[in-house]
Amino acid sequence: MEKPTITPQQCDFKIGQRVHWAGDSRRIGTVKYVGPVEGYSGDWIGIDWDNRDGKHDGSVNGVRYFTSQFPKSASFARPHNLSTGVSLLQALEIRYRTSSTKEEEDEMYVFSASNKRVNVQLLGKEKIEDILGRFEELPGASLSYLGVSSSGDPLQISKTLPNLKELDLTGNLLSEWQDVGAICSGLPILEGLNLTNNIMSKAVIGISHLKNLRILVLNNTTINWSQIEVLKDSLQAIEELHLMGNKLREIMPKSSNIVKGFDSLRVLNLEDNDISDWAEILKLSQLKCLEQLHINKNSIDRIWYPNTDEKSYKPFQNLRCLLIGGNKIEDVASIDALNSYPSLVDIRCSENPITDPNRGGIARFVLIARLAKVNLLNGSEITPRERKDSEIRYVRLVMSKGHQNSEEIKRLHPRFTELKAFHGIEDEKPSNGPTGPQKMSSGLIAVTLKCVGPSIGEKPQLTKKLPATTTVGKLKTLCESFFKLKSIKPLLYLQEEGSPLPILLDDDMESLNDAGVCNQSTILVDQEN
Repeated sequence: MEKPTITPQQCDFKIGQRVHWAGDSRRIGTVKYVGPVEGYSGDWIGIDWDNRDGKHDGSVNGVRYFTSQFPKSASFARPHNLSTGVSLLQALEIRYRTSSTKEEEDEMYVFSASNKRVNVQLLGKEKIEDILGRFEELPGASLSYLGVSSSGDPLQISKTLPNLKELDLTGNLLSEWQDVGAICSGLPILEGLNLTNNIMSKAVIGISHLKNLRILVLNNTTINWSQIEVLKDSLQAIEELHLMGNKLREIMPKSSNIVKGFDSLRVLNLEDNDISDWAEILKLSQLKCLEQLHINKNSIDRIWYPNTDEKSYKPFQNLRCLLIGGNKIEDVASIDALNSYPSLVDIRCSENPITDPNRGGIARFVLIARLAKVNLLNGSEITPRERKDSEIRYVRLVMSKGHQNSEEIKRLHPRFTELKAFHGIEDEKPSNGPTGPQKMSSGLIAVTLKCVGPSIGEKPQLTKKLPATTTVGKLKTLCESFFKLKSIKPLLYLQEEGSPLPILLDDDMESLNDAGVCNQSTILVDQEN
């Protein structure tokens, strides 16, 4: 059976309308101009394309008709080459009741509670098509990039999809909230709705039927927090709210400095936005059910815990997971401040200057020692063994720095005294004179050396006892001797348990102790290019 094509609706185009190319439902744009173009006959539609696949910026032959977002994201098209879209049920017919291509079969999925795609398992093509053909049995539907621009009749939607709980409308032509409300009114048991990559109107109206939604995904929809405040009263059951990629800079509560409501919200995803001030995040501190806060890929440079006199509810009382990777945090005080968050046990802080050892940041073992309650760091579990080793290693590292002022130690290393006492680590007693081999052995650490350089060849790993004061440069020289490396200059990397990438030891004058190498550490011996 030949798949039917989507033909443009016979209606007038209007400024701001969302359309797609008639032969490509993934090439989506916004109507910016309708009318004649000088030097050409007939009417033309000026489009600003989302994928920037245009020819100009809205001006042709010196005449400006509109201004596009980017220098070459605009072009003109004849009306018959554009589609204004289809209704929800028309898209359903196209996706599930026509012969599908392999690419379309790969896109048959629903989304999980964590907003991850879960493909429909094809148990024989005819069987699955038979199941999908019976719309009344569908629990979830994926109608991504099919040109959905309107709801259609809500009563007909209700009759056709009485059991639908999850609906993915990613990359369609929806822009009016009334249409979203109408779709939800026809799907009374709908729990999950994904509107990613639909550019939504600033006017949030007609949304009274969102009250049963538990998961709402509004990634890349240009929504702002003022609109979220309007939506809030309708989202009475919402548990997950995803707002990635909306260029959010501010959290703007309706009537105070603190966001209120959202009594069931457990997961809030603000990744890939433009938030730079932690004070904006603190406006979320009274969301009593909030367990996960995703703020990766923003521009935050400092973190602190708010001072509060309220005894009834601590800020972020139930927050267990905080993702702050890919920001601009540079100070260790921000890391220490995370200890004040009462329930925080899962943290992602990678790709910040302070956590990148190759840019002068602190190593994983230091992070573990400074973060008292955390049991999952950067996606990797902290075992009791790793925590113990990290804390002891950290204490010895601080002791090796020779701080004399206890106040300075308390300021720079808030957990040092606590950890030193907990692990029973005693201060080194001053020596009255050289003690020969005994003094030397007290500073030895066992280090495993493992060759990984492609030109070095297969060589058995070695475990050597070395003074902790050995410099990185000296160890490189020793490796040349241990492994008989002729004309090969070694590069050394410290491999830490739980760390996804080894750390380059690039300061030849730094001691192994200062570089974070401790007893039973593993060092990878690579080669310079």
